[in-house]
Amino acid sequence: MRFGPSQLAALSAVIRLGSFEHAARDLHVTPPAISQRIKALEERIGASLIQRGTPCTATDAGARLAKHAEDIGLLEAQVTRDLALDTDPGQARMAIAVNADSLATWVIPALAEVSAMMFDLVIDDQDHSADWLRRGAVSAAITSADTAAPGCDRVALGALRYVATASPAFVETWFANGVTAQSLSQAPCLTFNAKDRLQSVWIHRLTGRRIAPPTHFLASSHGFVDATRLGLGWGMNPEVMVRPLIDQGDLVALSPLKLETALDWQVSRVMASALAPLTRAIRTAARDVLIQP
Repeated sequence: MRFGPSQLAALSAVIRLGSFEHAARDLHVTPPAISQRIKALEERIGASLIQRGTPCTATDAGARLAKHAEDIGLLEAQVTRDLALDTDPGQARMAIAVNADSLATWVIPALAEVSAMMFDLVIDDQDHSADWLRRGAVSAAITSADTAAPGCDRVALGALRYVATASPAFVETWFANGVTAQSLSQAPCLTFNAKDRLQSVWIHRLTGRRIAPPTHFLASSHGFVDATRLGLGWGMNPEVMVRPLIDQGDLVALSPLKLETALDWQVSRVMASALAPLTRAIRTAARDVLIQP
């Protein structure tokens, strides 16, 4: 089944921008034209592609079809460059899944090296980002999976090292008698979201016990560091982010025990050639920051 390029462009724009009006402005057409293209596409597919609302969102079928359109655009841009055609392919768009701490510490410089692409970043825990690949929702992902997702190539990048930290005042208040199972069961900790297990893993390795301390949920890597520095709670932070704060005395490492999360780069095998420049940039940036084997 073949789809019209203008219809696919309309679908991608609505999903990306969240409304028919914004999509129309982006594509320099009228909102009724966008509506007609989406309706024709839905009739051809025989399924709803857009959940109308504020904002508009994709159905499962719509997300898969929009991803297909992005892949086609990326491959066409590669062919245009490889054949040195006069036609300007524009900037191809691609979706990748990235964990928040990698985004905050080393991924953005890699993305900045690839000026020919526009990125849709899906932020998810590294233990779950491979699921986006399996669903076909992204073309590549930074993961901590032991095996490659079906149809993907996997490249080891190194490990992001985490250290448990707190402010000096917080340590004086909650850990005056040491970092023990008892004090950890009472001291407020910071957790990124429900998927974040770093704090509980660290506690178990340090004490041998499974403890559920009082927890603040704070889904921001930089906010996590700020909250730790200001004494809201203790938490596991990427060492590369907090080392300067530890060195100047604004934060204290609670224990010599550190955790390392091994990361890899997984990319759809079909898209691997088109994404080769991004893969090179990702590997180079990772070598500069991550702990290498």
